[in-house]
Amino acid sequence: MAWLDYIRLDTIPVSSLVLVGWLLVTGSIGELWRLMIGPRSPWLVRVSMPLVIVAVAVGATFLSLLVLRPLGLWMGFGKAVDYWLLVVLFLAPFDIWPVPWNDDPRAGWRANLRNVGLKLLLPIVLAVIGLAILWLYSWASLGIHNLLIRLRMGRFALWFSEWFVLTKDFDADRLTFDQPWLLLLALGIPVLFFISYRSLAALGKYRRVFALGYRGRVLLLMILALAGVQLQKISERMTVMYLLDQSESIPKPVREAMIQFVMQDVDAHRHKGDLQSATEDKAGVIVFGREATIEHPPFADSIRSVGNLESLFELRTDATNIGSALKLAQAAFPEDSAKRIVIITDGNENLGDSRTIASGLAENGIGIDVVAVRLSARNEVAVEKVSLPSDIRRGQPLEARIVVQNYGEQDVKGRLRVVQNFNGQDNLLQESEVTLKPGKNVFAVQHTIDVPAGYTYGARFIPDANAGDAMEQNNSATAFTHVRGKGRVLMIVDAENPKEFDPLIGRLGELNMEVDTMPSDNLFTSLAQLQGYDCIVLANVARSSGGDENAVAFTDDQIAMLVRNTEQFGCGLVMIGGPNAFGAGGWANTEIEKAMPVDFQIKNSKVKAVGALVLLMHACEIPDGNNIQKKVAEESVKVLGPMDYCGLLQWENFTGGDNWLWFHQGKGLVRVGERQKEMASRIGRMTPGDMPDFDPAMTKAIKEFETNPASVKHMIVISDGDPSPPSGAIMQRFKNASVTVSTVAIGSHGPAESGLLQRIANQTGGKYYAVNNPKAIPKIFQRESRRVARPLILEERFQPYVVPEARAHEMLQNIDGELPELTGFVMTTVKENPLVEVLIRSPKPGEDSNATILASWTYGAGKTCVFTSDGGQRWANSWTDWENYNKFYSQMIRWAMRPVNEAGKFTIATEVKDGKVKVVVTALKEDDEFLNFLNMSGVGADPELKNLQLSMQQEAPGRYVGEFDADKAGSYLLAINTGMGGAPLLTGITVPYSAEYRERESNEAILTSLASYKPKGGEAGKLIDGPLMKEAVPELIKQNDTFRRTLQKANSSQDIWPAFLLLAGCVFLADVFVRRVQVNFEWVIPGIMWTWHRLLRREPAITADERMDRLRNLKATVSNQLDERRAAARFEPQVENDAPARDPNEVLREATAGGNTPPIPPPSSSAAALPQTEQESYTERLLAAKKKLRKDPPS
Repeated sequence: MAWLDYIRLDTIPVSSLVLVGWLLVTGSIGELWRLMIGPRSPWLVRVSMPLVIVAVAVGATFLSLLVLRPLGLWMGFGKAVDYWLLVVLFLAPFDIWPVPWNDDPRAGWRANLRNVGLKLLLPIVLAVIGLAILWLYSWASLGIHNLLIRLRMGRFALWFSEWFVLTKDFDADRLTFDQPWLLLLALGIPVLFFISYRSLAALGKYRRVFALGYRGRVLLLMILALAGVQLQKISERMTVMYLLDQSESIPKPVREAMIQFVMQDVDAHRHKGDLQSATEDKAGVIVFGREATIEHPPFADSIRSVGNLESLFELRTDATNIGSALKLAQAAFPEDSAKRIVIITDGNENLGDSRTIASGLAENGIGIDVVAVRLSARNEVAVEKVSLPSDIRRGQPLEARIVVQNYGEQDVKGRLRVVQNFNGQDNLLQESEVTLKPGKNVFAVQHTIDVPAGYTYGARFIPDANAGDAMEQNNSATAFTHVRGKGRVLMIVDAENPKEFDPLIGRLGELNMEVDTMPSDNLFTSLAQLQGYDCIVLANVARSSGGDENAVAFTDDQIAMLVRNTEQFGCGLVMIGGPNAFGAGGWANTEIEKAMPVDFQIKNSKVKAVGALVLLMHACEIPDGNNIQKKVAEESVKVLGPMDYCGLLQWENFTGGDNWLWFHQGKGLVRVGERQKEMASRIGRMTPGDMPDFDPAMTKAIKEFETNPASVKHMIVISDGDPSPPSGAIMQRFKNASVTVSTVAIGSHGPAESGLLQRIANQTGGKYYAVNNPKAIPKIFQRESRRVARPLILEERFQPYVVPEARAHEMLQNIDGELPELTGFVMTTVKENPLVEVLIRSPKPGEDSNATILASWTYGAGKTCVFTSDGGQRWANSWTDWENYNKFYSQMIRWAMRPVNEAGKFTIATEVKDGKVKVVVTALKEDDEFLNFLNMSGVGADPELKNLQLSMQQEAPGRYVGEFDADKAGSYLLAINTGMGGAPLLTGITVPYSAEYRERESNEAILTSLASYKPKGGEAGKLIDGPLMKEAVPELIKQNDTFRRTLQKANSSQDIWPAFLLLAGCVFLADVFVRRVQVNFEWVIPGIMWTWHRLLRREPAITADERMDRLRNLKATVSNQLDERRAAARFEPQVENDAPARDPNEVLREATAGGNTPPIPPPSSSAAALPQTEQESYTERLLAAKKKLRKDPPS
């Protein structure tokens, strides 16, 4: 019953008087006007009646203004208009109730006034009934106690002095309009009455009046809807949002005291009541650090907190951004209440501009109170930064400057340690005892750099035990720099065979190429380590290698670093083949594959490079065992190509048996094809059970293997070894079908269980792994899955050839004649991209797309190429004696190297400030003139390897400036494209610890400023000062009432025009009903009487039936007499009746008389019949006439 919101229950007594009074006044004056004018000029009445009613309503409104206001009973002019509108919409249709009145002025005023009173009685009764319903509804929904409070009935004795005066504090609901000028359309309603009055004349007097009334109200409701009618509410509610600073500069005991303060302050000052009360206050909590989040949304209840705040698990606390919390609080406020923010903070804002935002909040009427967190002064030492020159050249002496700030007032002693990190190794530059004076201290470290590479410098201050340093997080800082030189190459080799490419490395060294090797078990850990190299070579290295606990693999982050180093920073990436490379090395479906010019899978069904893999999953009794198995299965499926087969067996507890995880055409070992995502999805939902016996599952697996056409078949079993062993017959079938089985023992219960798994692996030619660290399992499975990729290796002797159109390529310059023979390579599939260049092919396997030996393309800012054979140890032995061996490999690597800028001189400067990094590039020509109008841009990677986009704008001659957000501490790498071609400009910057670790005292200026803003229509906020500790919380609460009523009341509007349109539709149906349907009410009274007699079980009076019978008999007699007289008069009009006909009215009166009325005597024979002689003569004449007619028929 949302429409009840239109009528305030608090003012029902006054509204009752207003409604009844206006009904009497407007109805009486309107009827008197019709009585006086109607007989003389009916059309004038029809035109003027609506205007008279409106005029009287306006007059009554101003009259009530003059009379009720001095008595304290006035509800406001807007409220009176609202109630009059309600009268017009719901009660005024009865103002045209068709009570008959005498058109003759001589009828007398008394009779006409009586009719007027009867006419007004019906709407008055309806108004009283409606008000009674409102009271009853309020009683039922609120309860008698709350209802009396709402109606001020408890102060009934103070009627004039206290009760109605308090109505000024109530919520005010009034109707407003979005486009009030459209209300002028209502002036056309009288015209509608005038035009429609004659066109509806066929309806009759009363239905016509009703139809006009309903039609006018439909038009009125539609006009109100078009004008955008709204319900405007003014509320006394107060909503308070508490903003809790949870940044690192706030001590932990103070954070705990904040929660206690909020809980107790809400309980002490929040105005409580029922949910429908006008003063039901709400409270909410927002926590903030670098960003803000809602901990408790605003709700009309106390704040409850258990332990730590839940939002802190995802909240970054390494910065203070008060502005973000203020914005979030503004968005979280409800519209139907006054708004106040209580900020509990130390004011040490290092992100955003809270004062500008607070000023805007004050303009919107939002108040701000501040609870100051006072930080005591303390000794603090911070390493501000490590400064390096911007242009560093090889062999040139340079000076690194370390800036250390002592915030205390006394000297602080300690040790300063400076290291240089190169290739993942720390080189100590200096470690010395230092004494820090109050203020800024600068220390210089002189040294030289002989090897071009990327270097990371780190400085750390270690205070003495009694130095009193408050925070250790700000005692270190780092910096990054890049030193350019001639091209350097990093060759990553397999840790199990690190000497495989030593001959090739020696040959490249003879050509003045610096080549560093990195084994796969000691890989790079950051993108910065790769910046010292111009080309990275993956030399026959698998994604995973090693076994058991020593299994190692490229992580996803390391793979992403390799790709990012090429795509964004322009470094070359080369893959040299071998049995552990490309798809055979487990690189399929990785980011490396996307960066290469070939796919590592065979997608041609004509090439029989097919493998089959079955995974057998047994629930492991280790923590998170099932999730580890899911990860293992997903990684295994990723290694497979679309032409390979894959199946997974598990024990299902629901069915109590071993089942395949997926099926296709009755097979559990199905071709991967396009089902790779579907398989991964099913793996994510699987729940392996505790398998009791290996035999049934391995029987299902060997049945699939025996009928599968794959050339390589492999099975991987992961278990704790406690299922019953498979039978000897099953194991023999595995050997006969050349199916190898590798087993992984994890969480085994003893030698017996692990021995079973080892025997299964040994009997089938697989490998046994005993794993104690579950983290090694995915790496083992990646390695084992490579067994299925063996068909990708083609080992036959063949003569490779150069593709004719590639003879002029840079990698093949000055290489003439035939190429030496090869004895094998790894098959791949050329990408369908016009940028891919295939330079050398093999005549086998016959499909050009799968016979690539050398291919290249440009990927992002760098270049990548593949050589699918090896470096000469296994497949390219004849190449080592080839005269062009050195030239071929050196030209291949040099082509992929990062290019060198040959035009222009560029310098880069960076600066960190307010959570942003500013990059400034100065561009000069060789003659030191400015380079202008360059289309310069940049990309980069943050410490989490996420992409950065840098937009560079020219601000001065030769000066280009860009900026990006740096909200994480760590190293940021940037590659700036000059727009002139060539290599990108490389630089890096290290963002030190957060500014939170520098703050020692509260920021008094911000605290005072935030509390001083005066909200629109209210009072300025208050600064609550005092120690914020748990024991001092009650005293802080007494200082201020955060729910005080000193702010502008909330004013909200709700569109209600849809309800008016709905009401117009309902009234329109009534209009159609009145005009189209004629209702007869004659059955109402007999129906009521019949019901009444049935309820009283009375028999109806017999006299009524007898009277009706007499009436019917008399009617039949009179009808017969009239028929006979008409027949006689037709032929003998001269016959005179002795008994004249009776008056019908007299007959009816006699028939309806009482039961004692004597019956009417039958007519005399003399009057009813003709004399005999006359009758005979009449008959004779009639017969003669008939004969004559027959004799002489008419012509």
